[in-house]
Amino acid sequence: MSSTLSIRPTFADIQDAARQIAGVAHRTPVVTSQTINARTGAQVHFKCENLQRGGAFKIRGAYNAMSRLSPDERRRGVLTFSSGNHAQAVALAGRVLGIPRVIVMPADAPAVKRIATEEYGGEVILYDPAREKREAIGRQVALERGLTVIPPYDHAHVIAGQGTAAIELFEESGPLDFLFVPCGGGGLLSGCAIAARALSPGCRVVGVEPAAGDDATRSFRTKELQTVDNPRTVADGARTPSLGSLTFPLVLEYVSDMATIDDPTLLQTMFFLWERMKLVVEPTGALGAAAALHGVFPITGARVGVILTGGNVDFSRVGEWRSSLESHGSPTKSA
Repeated sequence: MSSTLSIRPTFADIQDAARQIAGVAHRTPVVTSQTINARTGAQVHFKCENLQRGGAFKIRGAYNAMSRLSPDERRRGVLTFSSGNHAQAVALAGRVLGIPRVIVMPADAPAVKRIATEEYGGEVILYDPAREKREAIGRQVALERGLTVIPPYDHAHVIAGQGTAAIELFEESGPLDFLFVPCGGGGLLSGCAIAARALSPGCRVVGVEPAAGDDATRSFRTKELQTVDNPRTVADGARTPSLGSLTFPLVLEYVSDMATIDDPTLLQTMFFLWERMKLVVEPTGALGAAAALHGVFPITGARVGVILTGGNVDFSRVGEWRSSLESHGSPTKSA
């Protein structure tokens, strides 16, 4: 299928991506909770990308980008760099499309994500994030092997693919007053914000990132691109160093505001989703829910959307997370 995609993705490109991924990416459910509605005084709609193929929204952008490669590019293969969810998505999309794929992953990435990437058939190259830069390693390997780079967020087809999650949410929920979207490199946030502008023009789109990795929030406030170096946060999917050359201007144009969540609040929210809604969500995936549930913005009386971005939990760390909350004096069942 050919594409007329511009360098700067538009709503038409997101609609085209929705057609491209149909039948490959799941149309994930949108769920509500009377308990959460009563607690917030709002009508909250959760888009459950934790139930997506590969356990996260990333298959949307990965498949949209990889399915548009030329026959020669498909034969030679692709490379990406990712801490886990985009790695799995590229590995899975490559298996569906018959494309060889190489993934550069940090050595401290959650084991569950590395193992899944390998089981999907991806060749994993590990690196030390304290001493090495994944982009530099990736570009060198891609050059040596003649591979096409499919970056995790700063790619027009990837952004358009991620925005299809918001299209589906608005089709299910109708117009919204707020949409809370986790933010790492800004691909999902950009795509969802473009879709929101077209489908629910009055919706305030809020990007949410971990407090330790607040580069996007600082970039949004200062209007200058800010960076962060290997932030220490349980939200491993949002440890990206900065927004991208594509996503930064899109965030400035389409996103209404940004917010940050500290790790204890994030873990509280994650456990609450597990225990009360029976939704297994990873820490990064709970960022938007944490902002909605903890009063970051006044949402009483509002119709609210939340993207739950992933469910690839490293269960070996649950005891550590529980202990961390107890040391902060935070009960794990509150939200």
